Amino acid sequence: MNEAEVRTACLELMSKTVVVYLTALEEDGYPRIRAMLNLRNKTRYPDQAYLYETHDDDFMIYISTNTSSRKVKDIQANPRIGLYFCTTEDRFFGVSLTGNAEIITDMNIKQAVWAEGWEQYYPTTGDANDPDYTLLRVFPTNARGWMRAQTFEFAISR
Repeated sequence: MNEAEVRTACLELMSKTVVVYLTALEEDGYPRIRAMLNLRNKTRYPDQAYLYETHDDDFMIYISTNTSSRKVKDIQANPRIGLYFCTTEDRFFGVSLTGNAEIITDMNIKQAVWAEGWEQYYPTTGDANDPDYTLLRVFPTNARGWMRAQTFEFAISR
């Protein structure tokens, strides 16, 4: 299995899993893992799929969260994060991505990522203008994982 095949399989995995697991380092230095909505999932977020069309090479991903959450404070203090996508369908397959998370303040991007149904998470305004709506963007720099009983690793550049 060559790197191009692995990259393609990883992108397909990223487009299908329901959740992505995000790891951030807390103030005490310990990692904390959380299950997050996978916004690259084309079935659940078809209106946002276009946002990723030009990001197959750099594996960019958006993550929505609450501004008031501990993870936002952790990421502000240390933007190095890990993301993990996995499936157990057919065979176990997982990819771990590492990189720096950035907090997006551009309202045009935040509105483009906003999805119907998120009003329940952001009840103050019920839309992308909610002060508790934070959008993260990650451009991973490394991928490491397990597929077809083999490990793999590759660098990702922008």
